[in-house]
Amino acid sequence: MPDMLARLYALPDAAPFRARAEAAGYRIRRAEPWDRLRLREFVRSNFQELWAMEADRAFNHTPITCHLATHERSIVGFGVYESTRRGFFGPTGVREDLRGSGLGAALLLACLESMREMGYGYAIIGGVGPAKFYEKVVGATIIPDSDPGVYATLAEVIGDRT
Repeated sequence: MPDMLARLYALPDAAPFRARAEAAGYRIRRAEPWDRLRLREFVRSNFQELWAMEADRAFNHTPITCHLATHERSIVGFGVYESTRRGFFGPTGVREDLRGSGLGAALLLACLESMREMGYGYAIIGGVGPAKFYEKVVGATIIPDSDPGVYATLAEVIGDRT
């Protein structure tokens, strides 16, 4: 899967996405240290172990480079940036039954805004699946010849078992 490039100086306003999430009873917030184990289990259960390992790495940074979508006391989505690669966004995911609710866009924008605050002008969205989503929400474009990119060594280790 190719990488995409997002211009952080041209992000859309995140307020409507956050308001939509809040109106539906969800909260978008930066992860806290006590979220670490719950997040790892959420990602492992809903996605894959490799993503759980990357999400866990976000807790090695100060501030933590992960934003969560929560409902009451449950994690229902996450977005990670600057985790295993500098300047990269991802992985990210929302519980399957909540996809299409706007939570993914709210998480994406929360993370990209944090990267902009760090001083980045651009973010690389690594190994994208839903390219149309990133193009629609933040105007991201595919980086030519970026597959497998920095994930080539991962492909050597696991083959096609991503």
